[in-house]
Amino acid sequence: MQDKRENIQFELTDELIEQVQHLISAKNDKELNRLLNEFHYADIAEILDEVNLEEAMYVIKLLDSETTSEVLMELDEDNRQKVLQNLSSKEIADEVEELDTDDAADIIAELSIERQREVIHHIEDKGHRAEITELLAYDEDTAGGLMAKELVKVYETWTVAGCLRRIRGQAKDVTRVHSIYVVNKQNKLIGRLSLKDLIVAKSEEKIADIYIKNVDYVKVDEDPEEVAKIMAKYDLEAIPVVDDDMVLLGRITIDDIVDVLIEEADKDYQLAAGITTDVEADDSIWQLTVARLPWLFIGMFGGIGAASIINGFSDAMLQFPALLLFIPLVQATAGNVGVQSSAIVVKGLANNTIDGNIVGRLFKEMLLGLVNGLAIAFVVLIISHFGFNTTYMESLTICVALVTVIIMAALIGTFIPIFLDRRGIDAAVATGPFITTSNDIFGILTYFIVAKLILGF
Repeated sequence: MQDKRENIQFELTDELIEQVQHLISAKNDKELNRLLNEFHYADIAEILDEVNLEEAMYVIKLLDSETTSEVLMELDEDNRQKVLQNLSSKEIADEVEELDTDDAADIIAELSIERQREVIHHIEDKGHRAEITELLAYDEDTAGGLMAKELVKVYETWTVAGCLRRIRGQAKDVTRVHSIYVVNKQNKLIGRLSLKDLIVAKSEEKIADIYIKNVDYVKVDEDPEEVAKIMAKYDLEAIPVVDDDMVLLGRITIDDIVDVLIEEADKDYQLAAGITTDVEADDSIWQLTVARLPWLFIGMFGGIGAASIINGFSDAMLQFPALLLFIPLVQATAGNVGVQSSAIVVKGLANNTIDGNIVGRLFKEMLLGLVNGLAIAFVVLIISHFGFNTTYMESLTICVALVTVIIMAALIGTFIPIFLDRRGIDAAVATGPFITTSNDIFGILTYFIVAKLILGF
């Protein structure tokens, strides 16, 4: 679909929303159409996300099928569900016929099984219908679930002249031609074709003589995150998808990978914040509670554990009350150091930049913790001795304990993400409450053990 905007900077304002709502209530279709035609379909979707369902349906019915299909893809997922529920199976079929097969399959997959069958039945283009049905069979968390069937492929036996004629026919169904793939008689991917080589070659030359054998590809059951890493590493705008026999099945384009990266980033951010399931701010109180409560309980038990440790050293605090004053500092510092260390490791794991053995990485983190600990301890030594009138031994105890806690927190923050990753668990979970809770308990325990060794209580 062509971009209808020309140098228009879209800004969603209350005035614009009110203008759209006024035109809808007045049923001024001509003026409403004129207004909406100024905007990209993504902007129209943003407008529809802000109006009520009845108003959104009015606009949906007013737009042409080509625009409506693109708007549906850009709508907020919850709002799209509501819109789809208010469209008939025939209307949905008319819209998805305007979309590429991967986008069409994504929309249909959101419907119930019964409605999926009805929508597919109403798709008039038999080839489009068959391709969408094929894509629906793949798991959404695989390359097959991401790929589109639209691509340009040529056979190695074709001549350059014949290839150019056939490419014109294929290209009209492809939104953007990123690559030309070369296959053999068995439809197996064997290479790619440079457009420059195709143009300068003689008409009678065979594709077999000019194609490039080196081609990046992914298997149909590949994890989307791995696909994203490959495309990022080699700066690919599209990548072909093959089965175990190297048969060319489709291609994945960069726009789909951007969606994957956004979803993964959102998921990791929520995990790091201690939210176990995918939720939105507008979800029900029950859904938000279920997502948040598990980690809150873990934090609660961690706090109880820390309180139990403090209670076990209550006699020592009566003898050395200054120790009590610096418990919040120890806990906060341990938590911050642990989260910093784990965040760096999780990022490295995501980018495949974590190399070397775990012992070497832990040793490096220990040295880093030592340097940071000494810097912080020096400042704390001065503040505690002169600002809180602690004795020299008390100040020394607090500082030594702080250095030890920082080193320990850095080691925990480094080790846990690597440990989880090697056991197939999302390491992002280690950057939030998990690390904070662990370091609260071990930090306080370490603090009092060091204090006991130095002060001898």
